[in-house]
Amino acid sequence: MNHMPRWYTDQQLPADGTVVHVDGLTVAGPDGTLLLENGGLELRAGRVVALTGPSGAGKTTLLRAVAGVLPSGARRIGGTVDVLGHDPFALPDDKLRGLRRHRLAYVGQDPGSGLNPRLKVRRLIAEVAANRSPEALTALLGEVRLPTDGDLADRRPGSLSGGQQRRVALARALARHPAVLLLDEPTAGLDPHLRDEIGELLRHLAERHHIAIALSCHDADLVTRLADDVVKLRPRTGTVPRYVPSPAPARPDISAQPPRLTVTGLTAAFTHRGRRIPALHGIDFDLAAGGSLGVVGASGSGKTTLMRTVVGLHRATSGTVTLNGTALHATAGRRTREQRRRVQLIPQNPLGTLNPGRTVGSAIRRPLALHDRAPRALRDERVLELLDQVGLPADFATRYPHELSGGQRQRASIARAVAAGPDVLVCDEVTSALDAESAEAVMNLLDDLRVRRDLALVLISHDLRLVADRTDTLLVLSEGRAAEHGPTSRLFSHPTHPATAALLGATVPAD
Repeated sequence: MNHMPRWYTDQQLPADGTVVHVDGLTVAGPDGTLLLENGGLELRAGRVVALTGPSGAGKTTLLRAVAGVLPSGARRIGGTVDVLGHDPFALPDDKLRGLRRHRLAYVGQDPGSGLNPRLKVRRLIAEVAANRSPEALTALLGEVRLPTDGDLADRRPGSLSGGQQRRVALARALARHPAVLLLDEPTAGLDPHLRDEIGELLRHLAERHHIAIALSCHDADLVTRLADDVVKLRPRTGTVPRYVPSPAPARPDISAQPPRLTVTGLTAAFTHRGRRIPALHGIDFDLAAGGSLGVVGASGSGKTTLMRTVVGLHRATSGTVTLNGTALHATAGRRTREQRRRVQLIPQNPLGTLNPGRTVGSAIRRPLALHDRAPRALRDERVLELLDQVGLPADFATRYPHELSGGQRQRASIARAVAAGPDVLVCDEVTSALDAESAEAVMNLLDDLRVRRDLALVLISHDLRLVADRTDTLLVLSEGRAAEHGPTSRLFSHPTHPATAALLGATVPAD
């Protein structure tokens, strides 16, 4: 790897190398609900510590506590936190801002929501950088595996994929030359190759530049290869229901079903300085009622742009999207309410789509009322039923999004989309923030809906095992083009395009 020059050599670290010490930390939400109980963590210069445990165990709360940025209304009710000789909860605001600006960096689980949508990548990095030279910017982009020979530095977050937004956020963190780096699920939503490269980068930063790194992660294989130490958090008894995933239902025979969703010749572009930059090139696919389509490809290949275009959040430049034989308008705002109900998107970063001023129960209740999916007297009961289906306790109906972990927000986002009773459900990396048991339970729920309601399911994921197990057909994207499209089993066993082979770690048979 072409690593940055020696930018992290003078970190003014304590003599014994311990930079963070947390002992017996207990954090409560505004209503007294415990978000973390008796948490502990020790970070040393040059070492990587992984936080593991089921969704809702308190991993994000622990990382945020070290950074001194607990959710609004949350408070420490026990335990100690020491960061580079300071208690972040006792520091005046200006001193805490200085600590976070110069010595400590935190990258949250939904980094895209923290990027100013009006600023270009170049400005986003430069505004926090210790070295603002063009050479330093180029080195940072290359370090996080973003292209340095194109126009990416002059693009805004809205024209980046979820994986690219995540890497821009990481570049911003590295630009500060921190002594402590805190990362909440840093590889969620990244393809396996890029995930391994980011893992290699983190090891390099720890070993060569003596940064103390803590990350939360559900990827057991990555944790094994990356972490020096592992801290496993367990949820407080009774706070998170025990998952008992039921077996996935048998897949229906969809061979005779007419297409429910048809995409023909779909193209899309982004506009930069008055110039149109193509993002999608003539994509075709169809999906029957009860069918499931997997969409895979390297980060930045166009997966999220394709699905946003299908649901009308990104305007197509040509091509058509047809639902049950009726062509849909290119923008969601020009579609009827019924058409919008029938095609629902579960986004990769739910924090940006769940209204921070609404409780979870209110967010789920809204589509029930808007689309008349339940009588008024039964809506509260239906909200609790949906929460239970996605594995969230009933009392989460009164919580706000900032009081939930990333995985819990993802499940709330799924419940809200399902509440609308869609015909087509588009899922963008819906399991990337979930532990394995939670992910299995959620996918079983989606499979059950697909079978019982003839739901057409589109699944965007970098988890190839999940795609292989849960989809009937597969669409492989490469640089905005359809590299391959066909039955999932055939493409996994006999890939014919180099892009597919690269994802699978296979080789394309010679002609």
